[in-house]
Amino acid sequence: MECVKTFYTKYFSDQRKRIFLFGINPGRFGSGLTGISFTDPVALREKCGIENQLGNKKELSSEFIYRVIDAYGGAEKFYKDFFITAVCPLGFMKGDKNFNYYDDMKLMLAVTPFIQETFSQQIELGARKEALICIGSGQNRKFIELLNQQVGYFDKIISLEHPRFIMQYKRKKLDSYIDQYLSVLNSFTGVAGLNR
Repeated sequence: MECVKTFYTKYFSDQRKRIFLFGINPGRFGSGLTGISFTDPVALREKCGIENQLGNKKELSSEFIYRVIDAYGGAEKFYKDFFITAVCPLGFMKGDKNFNYYDDMKLMLAVTPFIQETFSQQIELGARKEALICIGSGQNRKFIELLNQQVGYFDKIISLEHPRFIMQYKRKKLDSYIDQYLSVLNSFTGVAGLNR
């Protein structure tokens, strides 16, 4: 809780509206530990300047996201324009592995009312309505599209490949995926060029 409080006080103590990026649900080595989406303890310490005693284990999705954040201009600049969160704020495990909210129909049906409620609550934190960026181009996008039809808040949904998929299966094209993320991010801020 102390890390979460420090992080959100540091980067979000203002009234600015931001473009929201919605991931799936917390992973056990990223926000499952830190409470901050796509941020493992190492990124929290080294990229955000927030000391913690949560260990030194890195998480693949966090590594990718912070490469994008660095290329964008760093955490302070990035979080001034964007807010990263999860469609389902609850993390799940099956055995000793991460489990996504949509991996089991019974689980998805059970958590859908909670997701609907927290989705709207998160939007009210200060989302810009012109677009939602969906992190994950498959099941997460389908679910977000259904949510958006009900809420009717975002004008469009833009999806990007999930960082875990990129880091696990497409690492040879890492720069290309970072460029894709930057292209989408820069389209909302009018920034030209890359900071890599």
